[in-house]
Amino acid sequence: MNLAVLGTGYVGLVTGAVFADLGNDVVCVDNVAAKVTALRAGSMPIYEPGLQEMVGRNVADGRLRFTTDLAAAVRHAQVIFIAVGTPPKDDGETDLSQVEAVAAEIGRTMDRYKVVVNKSTVPVGTGELVREVIAQHQPRPIEFDVVSNPEFLREGSAIEDTLRPDRIVIGAPTHQVAMTLVELYAPLERPMVITDVPSAEMIKYASNAFLATKISFANAIADICEAAGADVRQVVKGMGLDARIGGAFLQPGLGYGGSCFPKDVDSLIHTAGRLGRDFRLLRTVAEINRERAAHLVETIRTTLDPLHGQTVAILGLAFKPNTDDMREAKSVEVIGLLHAAGARLRAYDPVAMDKARPLLPPAVVFCGSPYEAATGADAVVLVTEWNEFKLLDLARLRGLLRRPTIFDGRNLWEAERMRRLGFEYYSIGRRPVSAVGEDLVPQAPGSGSTRPELGDSLVSRTGSAHRRPATMTKTPLTTQPALTDVHR
Repeated sequence: MNLAVLGTGYVGLVTGAVFADLGNDVVCVDNVAAKVTALRAGSMPIYEPGLQEMVGRNVADGRLRFTTDLAAAVRHAQVIFIAVGTPPKDDGETDLSQVEAVAAEIGRTMDRYKVVVNKSTVPVGTGELVREVIAQHQPRPIEFDVVSNPEFLREGSAIEDTLRPDRIVIGAPTHQVAMTLVELYAPLERPMVITDVPSAEMIKYASNAFLATKISFANAIADICEAAGADVRQVVKGMGLDARIGGAFLQPGLGYGGSCFPKDVDSLIHTAGRLGRDFRLLRTVAEINRERAAHLVETIRTTLDPLHGQTVAILGLAFKPNTDDMREAKSVEVIGLLHAAGARLRAYDPVAMDKARPLLPPAVVFCGSPYEAATGADAVVLVTEWNEFKLLDLARLRGLLRRPTIFDGRNLWEAERMRRLGFEYYSIGRRPVSAVGEDLVPQAPGSGSTRPELGDSLVSRTGSAHRRPATMTKTPLTTQPALTDVHR
C-alpha cells in the first residue's frame, strides 16, 4: 500500500519505518530540510533502540523515502498519516496548529479519494475539525474519510510496541473505511478495536490518564509509607499481584514525564472543562506529580544541610531510560532546585547529555561516566533508572565519594545491599538506612511517633551529629525477603 506519513518525530518516524518494514511503500514528510537531509544520510534525530537499523534497511531497499514535498507525498498515497506535533498551550489546551496546517495542505493537493489518519494525539473532536479543514481547502470537492488511529508507543521500546501492540484502535466513520486500516495492520495479527472516531480519540487520553493516575497513586502511598515506616516496594508488590490491579505503572519515584503523560493529562483536564465537567481526580494526579522533584530535593537539602557548596552527582538526565528525550524530564527540575540552593553539580547520562545541555544551568559539569561524576562528590542522586546504573560497581563508587550518600529517586537499588556496602541510602517510600548497619527510622521528638520532623538531627553511633530530613531513631533491621521489580 502507498502511504504518506506527515511528520518525522517519534510517532511519525517509527510508524513510517515499521510500515515500510512490513512491505509498504512509505514517504515520510518533514518541513525542516536539514532534518530530511540527515534522515536520507542515515542520521536519526532521536535515540530509539533499533530505529536506525530499520530505517537504513528500508531506505536501502527503496521502501522508505524522506522529502519536504508534502504535495507530492499526498498525491502518491492512498492513506495519509498525520503525525505532527501537538504541544500544550499554557492553559493545558492542545495546540492543533500543526494538525490544521497539514490538513489544509492535504485539502489543497488532494487529487483523488484518500483516507486521512490522525496518528497524532489529539483531543476528542479533532477528527471532525480535520474533516472540516480539508473540505474548506479543496479547490473542488473530492471524497475522503478521516480516521482516528491513536498510537500507544513507549519511548525506548517504540518499535516493539508498534510491531506487537496490546491492541490497535481504529476509529472510523464506517466499517468499510475501517477495513482499509484493518488490511494495513493485518500482518501484525494483533487485537483490533473498531469504533467511531470520537471514541477512538478518547481511548488514547483515557488510557494515558489512567496510567498517570496509577503512578501518582503509588507516589501518594509512598509518602504515607515514609511517614509510617512501611516499605512501599512491598506494598505495591502486594497490590500488583491482585489481577484486578496489576503491577504495571505502580512504581513510586520522581513521577511521570516525557512528551505524553504530562501533556495528555493537562489536555484531558482542559477538554473536560470545555465540556462542562470538572475532572477533580485528574487535577490531583497532576498536582501530586508536580510535587515529586521538590520532595526529593527537600530530603537532599535537609540531609546535606547546608547544601550550598556541596558537590552533587546526578545520574540520569533523560525522562526515562533508553531515550534521549528531555521533554518534561525530572532531571531539569531537580538540577534547577539544587543549583538554586547553591549546590555544585556534576551530571552523567548515557545518551541524553547533548540534548540536556541547553536546558540546564551553565555551571553543570557534564562527565564521561558515572564514576567521573561521583569523584569527590558529597552525594549521588539517581534520577533516571538506566540499566547501566543497575550494573554499577557500587564498591568502587563508594570509594570515589567524599561522603557515601545516595539519594535514589527511582528505588533502583536494594536497601540492604546499600547498607552492607556502607552507604547512607535514601529512597522513595522506604526507611533510609545508614552505613553503620541499622535503619534510620523517622520519629517525632518525644512522641514515639514515626512521623518525620524536617530539620531534626541524627546522632550517629560515633556520637557525631548530621542533619537529616527527620529525627531518626535506630532500630534493628527487620529481615525482609529480597524483592524484584514488577514491570520495571
